[in-house]
Amino acid sequence: MRNRLTFLSATLLFTLLSGQYVSTAQAPLPNPVLASNKHHLQVESCRDDPIVTPSDGMVKRKRADKQDHNRQPHAEKTHTANIFAKTNRGMLLDIVIFVSNLLLMRKLTRLFIEVFGQVSEENPLAKLTLGFVCLAMFILPALGAVLKRWHFHQRLRAQGKTVESENTVLSGCLFNPLFYFCLNLVIMSAIITALGEQLFGKSLLNNGPVFITSIFIGLGVTIVQTFLIYQYFSPPQHPPKEKFLREPQSETLGDICIFLNMIFFQVAWNLLTFAPLGRVSSFADFAGRLFFLSFVALLIYFPPRIFYLAEDINRPRTWLTMLLANSPVIVRILLGSPIS
Repeated sequence: MRNRLTFLSATLLFTLLSGQYVSTAQAPLPNPVLASNKHHLQVESCRDDPIVTPSDGMVKRKRADKQDHNRQPHAEKTHTANIFAKTNRGMLLDIVIFVSNLLLMRKLTRLFIEVFGQVSEENPLAKLTLGFVCLAMFILPALGAVLKRWHFHQRLRAQGKTVESENTVLSGCLFNPLFYFCLNLVIMSAIITALGEQLFGKSLLNNGPVFITSIFIGLGVTIVQTFLIYQYFSPPQHPPKEKFLREPQSETLGDICIFLNMIFFQVAWNLLTFAPLGRVSSFADFAGRLFFLSFVALLIYFPPRIFYLAEDINRPRTWLTMLLANSPVIVRILLGSPIS
């Protein structure tokens, strides 16, 4: 079963990647006759143009700008075909997650299951580890948003686009701050439970003022974190004061934060593959699992990828690569496994 899943997923990956370059690979070769005629026409047009000198108080015509404008569509086409381009980081993330779900995530998820077992046995080191993981899931998206915001809007501006021009009804639902805020409250609750007990001991739950204070602090921090994340979609009025935020390295570091955050979310996603669901017994069972998976995928996969969806949500291939990234987990849960 695992070999069949790997073969089907690899076939789909090869099809998607080969489809990126079909437009450039099948481009017609230039006709030398047409090229020479075009060059002849350009020379004649240059002869017909009036000769203008600075002494006449006029500015010479700049044909270089026109040539750059003619070359721009080809440059954008090549830029789109490059999977490592900054505009295609979402697709790169999907492929990285797909490969990780095939080769790495099951082993990494087993390690976290062992950590959960140690937490249930009141192991303080396991609680501290789990708390820091939740803290990383809380900090990484906000940090990535701050690091990438300036570069994201500069790239849209160079393309003549805005975030509002890319908005659709679907993006309006997925980019709702309330959805992200509720998810962050769950993560903050885990942080307070895991790390708060290490800092205050049992008094965190037994002492009313300490517990209520920690709840309000967690709520305030969650509001600030959600604000920083959704500020990413608003164009900055001025360049960042910190020079590092204007450097290309800051966007690369922001991408690393987003990739790491997605890895942590995928561990939670893969926990479902260890549930003893058994084999699918009927069509109703299959439909129920599919509905449940759709809801959980919306909850787990879209929040960490929201920064890239703002740039590629209107590309049809985006939804195929996201399906590809989650296909190993979806197939395992849909088909189920024997209960041991």
